[in-house]
Amino acid sequence: MAPAAMNTLIAHFKDTNTTPKDYDLILSGDLGKLGSEILIDLMEEQGYKLGLNYKDCGQIIYKRNQDVLMGGSGCGCSATVFNSIIMKKLMSGELKKVLFMATGALLSTTSSQQGDTVPGIAHAVVIEGVKK
Repeated sequence: MAPAAMNTLIAHFKDTNTTPKDYDLILSGDLGKLGSEILIDLMEEQGYKLGLNYKDCGQIIYKRNQDVLMGGSGCGCSATVFNSIIMKKLMSGELKKVLFMATGALLSTTSSQQGDTVPGIAHAVVIEGVKK
């Protein structure tokens, strides 16, 4: 999913003439620790430095020492974090501009049984908070 996230972010930055610094927060769905590190490396290779304003919803939900074997659902983690934490911060003015990117895998039992790769997908939206 990290390559899909990278493609989505780069397309967004180019289309909107923005950079990671233009956002208070950039969120991915559930890339997890490894996927987030891969995304950061891929973005740096393309000339985009994701700073401390980048977070992953799965990493927000799960503790680092928690034995989670697999991550959560990207759409589930995204929805949970956005609706429980991020929306409140947008409404209070603590966050002004968030780039919210749900990430996921297009799983298919048929393609998996045929030995095909699992395609990743990422969709991003910009959400701006209440202007006071």
